Amino acid sequence: MSTGNKKGPADIRGNTLRVYVYLLRSGTSELREVQRALGFSTPSLASYHLGRLVEAGYATQDEHGRYLVVQGATNVLLDGYTKLGGLVVPQLLFLAILFSVVVGFFAYMSLIYTAYVPLLVAASAGMVLAFWYETVRVWRRLASWK
Repeated sequence: MSTGNKKGPADIRGNTLRVYVYLLRSGTSELREVQRALGFSTPSLASYHLGRLVEAGYATQDEHGRYLVVQGATNVLLDGYTKLGGLVVPQLLFLAILFSVVVGFFAYMSLIYTAYVPLLVAASAGMVLAFWYETVRVWRRLASWK
């Protein structure tokens, strides 16, 4: 296979990306497993998407005909996500949680020291809204791959 035929991360989307995420979560899988798990109408449809992943170098097929994710491809295809065991979560989730805790703490402290409440509330609310908006947006994109 020549490098000119290789597909980039932008070419891997839609059902092909759903197949990649399924392989990432489930590990080694056979063609029929992928078809059933993702609700494809025929094995040839699953084979097409698996073939695209193999052609692009993001998956490989072992000697028993099972498909598995190529190590290192996750960083390229799932930019902005982190794999935690079997879960794939947006990286912004961690910042959203952190800033939610910080705002909760400042909200509690503002009950005691009221002098800086308006500025603190405005800055904190802006941070929390921005991070949660981005986290939900990215998470919805991941949910559409299922």
